[in-house]
Amino acid sequence: MKRKDFIKQTAAFAGGSFFLPTVDGFAKSMGVLGANDRVRVGAIGINGMGWSDTKSLMKIAGVEIVAICDVDQNVIDKRQAELAAKDIKVKTYTDYRKLLDQKDIDVVVIGSPDHWHALMMVHASEAGKHVYVEKPIGNSIGECRAMVAAQERYNNVVQVGQWQRSQQHFQNAVDFIATGQLGPIRTVKVWCYQGWMRPQPVVADSAPPTGVDFKSWLGPAPMRSFNASRFHFHFRWFWDYAGGLMTDWGVHLLDYALLGMKAEAPKSIVGLGGKFAYPELAEETPDTLTTLYEFDKFNMVWDSAMGIDNGSYGRDHGIAFIGNHGTLILNRGGWEVIEEKNSESKIVKPLESRLDNGLDKHTENFIQAVRNNTPASVNCSIQQGAHVATVAQMGNISFRTGDKLIWDKEKEAFTDASVNASYLTKEYHNGYTLPNL
Repeated sequence: MKRKDFIKQTAAFAGGSFFLPTVDGFAKSMGVLGANDRVRVGAIGINGMGWSDTKSLMKIAGVEIVAICDVDQNVIDKRQAELAAKDIKVKTYTDYRKLLDQKDIDVVVIGSPDHWHALMMVHASEAGKHVYVEKPIGNSIGECRAMVAAQERYNNVVQVGQWQRSQQHFQNAVDFIATGQLGPIRTVKVWCYQGWMRPQPVVADSAPPTGVDFKSWLGPAPMRSFNASRFHFHFRWFWDYAGGLMTDWGVHLLDYALLGMKAEAPKSIVGLGGKFAYPELAEETPDTLTTLYEFDKFNMVWDSAMGIDNGSYGRDHGIAFIGNHGTLILNRGGWEVIEEKNSESKIVKPLESRLDNGLDKHTENFIQAVRNNTPASVNCSIQQGAHVATVAQMGNISFRTGDKLIWDKEKEAFTDASVNASYLTKEYHNGYTLPNL
């Protein structure tokens, strides 16, 4: 099945019509910037990683922040004051579409909650902007496919914020795996134990804080009253807006598991877990989840837990490639190989610690691609981001259905039509539609 056909199919599953709203300035020609040209940045969603991404971009010579946008005026005021202290003046917006209308913006940073990523990325692409979009790229498999289609249609530079793709020690670890010294790899374990992450207490609905345009924050998500336990950072724990640790951290860690194994889509997926640690707190996504992915010659296991840090091999997160001759352990701190004592060809490698700042290298790679107008030169393309986000979504879908799911690689869908109808793409609300590209 071709990608465009898949998008049409997921639209039919959702039972909705698809159109792209008109925004002034959309479809402008993509210009090529020289090495010495200024690159003007507009940032959308500036409370968390969107702001970290923006600050990293501002370190690069010739990059200038010219506009910021957020649905929370309190966040805008805070960031505007930070910039003013550096003698930087910017235009401010609460509607991202007006930011996209600003003609002098070359690059857009998208740091909104996950359920907004697809619409903003597609609209920014049609507006002729290059895009740095936070991970996970979409909040459904259908959204991921739409984002890929947008980049391929408009041929703009799009970097996904999976900055570990730019970090040297991660690449060194993958290069070592490719040598074959680990022997046949039978299992890849991926774990994420986050002691500092806990859901919020259950609280009553209330009026939004002064300055917050909550209707715009909801966007395509179902209309509901404001609740503080679902807002800002904690949107991650609710299905309408995100996918829990499986997608939040999973796209970072599963990405390198898949990359190291040169793996495409799994054959089957089983997700088991629940609200085991905090059943009384405000959360829909599981605080504990174990997901088994079956590939042709190995299994991949995802293991996540909120509120505790004691993960595998004494690390709170990581990836373990378990081979017949040794086990390579990789995380943000570095990588090493632990010998397999029962192997005659045992291999051991001492710890190689982190060598650089992955985020800064990632934004530098992005700006270089923008200046050269070379979409294929980014370290994490929208296609690569869609691959791992889709695999992470598979784990969540299996958990939510309670079933072992089989993936049809040729049709790019599950073999269970009812699962496809319910989960491949999300229904949009409040007049929003996912563009048909």
